[in-house]
Amino acid sequence: MIYWNDAYFIYFIIGAALLLSLFGLWFIAIMPGVDHWSKRFFRSLFIILVLLSLAGFGETLTYSYKVPIWSLHSILIIETFLISLPMPMMTAYLVHCCGENLRSSRLFHVVIGMWAVFVVLIAIAPFIRIFYYFTPEGKYCRGTWYPLGILPMTIAMLLTLAGLIRRREQLSHKAFLSFVLTILPITGVLLVQMFIEIYPLIDISIVVSALSMYSLILSDQIEQDLSRQREIANQRASIMVLQMRPHFIYNTMTSIYCLCEQNPKLARQVIMDFTTYLRKNFTAIASAEPIPFSSELEHTRVYLAVEQAQYEDSLFVDYDIPHTFFRVPPLTLQPIVENAIKHGRDPYAGPFRISIRTRKTDSGSEIVIKDNGRGFNPADDDEPHIALKNIQQRLKIMCGGSLMITPNDGGGTVVTLIIPDNKQLDSSEITLP
Repeated sequence: MIYWNDAYFIYFIIGAALLLSLFGLWFIAIMPGVDHWSKRFFRSLFIILVLLSLAGFGETLTYSYKVPIWSLHSILIIETFLISLPMPMMTAYLVHCCGENLRSSRLFHVVIGMWAVFVVLIAIAPFIRIFYYFTPEGKYCRGTWYPLGILPMTIAMLLTLAGLIRRREQLSHKAFLSFVLTILPITGVLLVQMFIEIYPLIDISIVVSALSMYSLILSDQIEQDLSRQREIANQRASIMVLQMRPHFIYNTMTSIYCLCEQNPKLARQVIMDFTTYLRKNFTAIASAEPIPFSSELEHTRVYLAVEQAQYEDSLFVDYDIPHTFFRVPPLTLQPIVENAIKHGRDPYAGPFRISIRTRKTDSGSEIVIKDNGRGFNPADDDEPHIALKNIQQRLKIMCGGSLMITPNDGGGTVVTLIIPDNKQLDSSEITLP
């Protein structure tokens, strides 16, 4: 199997396999993101591969020294047993990823049966000499029936490959690709090993395949987790829309009722603004992607117009919006402004002033919402902060943005939004309010 004059090459291959296996264990230890079952599977797999590489070193060393034949048989049996373990483990992991029960999986039972036959064959191989044997000088030789000894595990891997193809619709694209990149190389080297001696390459092919598989599975599960977080954030936005303040609606309708006699023209304008506000709110529910800032700004303008109709001379808004060529998650600016009015306005103090400013920065876009209200402690965990934290989470998930809350000089609060450049718009996409 391994000849003394191949020792340097074999040491290199096994050493590379050992280092990659240790790297895999380290990678699993420091990288969260995969589920508990997957983490346990890959940890067990790389531990087996570390032991397999150490067994490979032990086998190679025996060819440099005169050792009893029984020692050669023992090391070879241990190494062959370790190299076979990842194969039924791959089948078990495939069945698990497809949501099937291992106890009732016909594929897993057949593969375990093939593996059991293989284990029996390697256990009796030293006594029947038809698969392999050692010469009195300790030289390894393949027997006439050597391909038959490898056949059970080759069949097991081919069955697993067929099972993977059959179950491809039950797996994500990356998960399916990870199994393909793992099972095909192992199956390939087993088929070649039946006729040509490439035993050490089986070791490193399993290690490289396992690392590729782990990387793709990790990437896939991180993407799924981000997708779930994005869905939760969108659901929170939808709930925010559906939980419009009853007092705001009641006060708006009362104001419109009073204005119908006092100022019919203004009443019609407030009705139009309120209608636009409601339309924008419910449109935001259906939007799962960032929208042009100009659309969010229009939503905010009509909301503030309705509020100003109610508070008359006690609410003042200042706009400084030279830059609008970027996107934001829906329900970003308007809820912040509403939050400021709802929790920052003091009816017994002077007029409540709020300013909205945008500017283009080197790294993206910046929105600053500033008010002269009561202010609040950024460490609090009350209703206004919960609303802002929801917006902060959606900003991060949907466009990689951030939100900062700082006190305003002289009283009040400053909320700053940072939108990275990757969400900039072409001018042709802008719809100005």
